[in-house]
Amino acid sequence: MKQKYTFILVLLLVAATGCKKFLDRQPLTSENDETAWSSEGNVRLYANKYYPAYFVGYGTQFSAESNAALLGFTFSDDVFLMGNQGNFTRAVPNSGIWGMSTLRSINIMLDRIKTRMKNVLSEEAYNHWTGIGRFFRGMEYAQLATAYGDVPYFDYVPVDTDLPDLYKPRNPRNQVMDAVYDDLKFALDNVRLADGDQQVNRYIVAAFTSRIALFEGSWQKYYYNNATRAGKFFQLAQDAADLVIKSGKYDIVTDFRTLFTSNTLAGNKDVIMYRHYDPAVGVTHAVATNNNLSESVAFGPTTDLIKSFICVDGNAYQNATVANAGDFTLSNMIKTRDSRLEATFYYKPNVRNRASYWYINKFLPRSVVATVDAGGSVPVEFTSNKNQTDYPVFRYAEVLLNWIEARAELGTATQADIDASVNKIRNRPLAPEAVARGVVKTAALSLANLPNDPARDPSVPALQWEIRRERRMEFVFEYSRYQDLKRWKKLDYMDTDAKPDLLSGGWVNFSAELPTELVPAKVGQISVVPLTGSAIVYNGNNGATLKGFYRGTNTNGRLPFLNLNGVNPYLSPVGKNQMDDYKSKGYSLQQTEGWPAYQ
Repeated sequence: MKQKYTFILVLLLVAATGCKKFLDRQPLTSENDETAWSSEGNVRLYANKYYPAYFVGYGTQFSAESNAALLGFTFSDDVFLMGNQGNFTRAVPNSGIWGMSTLRSINIMLDRIKTRMKNVLSEEAYNHWTGIGRFFRGMEYAQLATAYGDVPYFDYVPVDTDLPDLYKPRNPRNQVMDAVYDDLKFALDNVRLADGDQQVNRYIVAAFTSRIALFEGSWQKYYYNNATRAGKFFQLAQDAADLVIKSGKYDIVTDFRTLFTSNTLAGNKDVIMYRHYDPAVGVTHAVATNNNLSESVAFGPTTDLIKSFICVDGNAYQNATVANAGDFTLSNMIKTRDSRLEATFYYKPNVRNRASYWYINKFLPRSVVATVDAGGSVPVEFTSNKNQTDYPVFRYAEVLLNWIEARAELGTATQADIDASVNKIRNRPLAPEAVARGVVKTAALSLANLPNDPARDPSVPALQWEIRRERRMEFVFEYSRYQDLKRWKKLDYMDTDAKPDLLSGGWVNFSAELPTELVPAKVGQISVVPLTGSAIVYNGNNGATLKGFYRGTNTNGRLPFLNLNGVNPYLSPVGKNQMDDYKSKGYSLQQTEGWPAYQ
């Protein structure tokens, strides 16, 4: 069954059972600690508090978790900002370090299950809840290792007064990730196949394991150059995804935009887990506010992203057989490019996107677009923080793409595998509105006739390049692009000095599509970049020549971040204050790899 959760519902359940303090305090109070571990229901309530942390979705309201969930809107090679671009950290901050409170809480759960619940739980329940705890611990440590590399590892609850333990050195990343591997393997073997509609089950564990293992396999291959360890994690990614695929419980049966614009994803076979939003209990979000055709936004798709969309004949635009493949007018792109382009953007350039003029509509229902087109107002539920559409926390499409990428990295991918993954996704249903605009399904990817993309990074084999392109189209403006670039060791794709297509946006023919922008106030502010030649700046008299990828004249690149001494954009440094704290206690905290030691 698909998994959903409502954060407020969890809190209400906790309040109703009188265990709110039991869930909120870390560590547990001695009184609650003595009485709480007495039933499976209690341990379930304890585990429920981790759901909002690991299954963020769109966050809630305008919360910080919402901003973190929507990182893809602001920081990758898919999107750019009007004005100055977001920058990588370029110096050791005064403050910053990993948090261990969640890990302490998880280890308390695992310790209490082991020491106090063997006679309370059946063997099956004991293994299930141990698996749940180890799943969350594996998730947490994977996140910490992704951010910092080496981190202190605890699979027990340290004593508050044991300073040598609390200030222990960082454990090597490989040691930490081996422990994560063991935790996830245990969870895969022991978490229940089904445990209720709102609870983690083995398929959810497997889906997240495929993501974590694929990241680590890629990191080991491309960052550490360790083929043996890469193979170990690629194999785990494949096996975990395989468990989901072979279950037969999931499928690709929904048109693309509907996955992000439904008030309920209950029963949707495309979704392995989702976060449910319900205004009746005050659980709403704000993602559609940035897509509602009423709000002006200062971010938009890069030309680099737009050029990357595959043509419907399965080829890159430079050598496609589709008529007018080199015409980047949005109305033509809708007909000549993969259907996800039409599902992601408003169908014509729009002045409310001041960065790119291509307005992102991925998270706005087509019915709302029709209402606005007809002169109506945006419904209240798609304004401010009143959005109530569900978020697909984990989609079956990601399992398929994790699986085929792992198999490609292992050298075992076949045409049958590609048909069962990439081509299955390309064959998803099209919305009637898309078909009416001339959208067609993209041709199947053929292992025997892979596209010859002139823009392909020569260090990336053709099959992997196409799988990566598929991920880019499938997860555009979601969580993953920046994380994918990190694990492939390709953050150079975000270098705006080397890639000017990161600083321009959608193709606009101003005199034909946006003549109202050709006014004296815009002289010197509007420029376009043709496919060939230099940028053309609007001077008040050359409006007819303004045909190209839009670039505002106030758009500036990000600061250099590669090959700088004492800067490692792939891992986060720890702060000076934290290093001083270690030193004041008589211990030493080693700085993150690639960052300068602090004396």
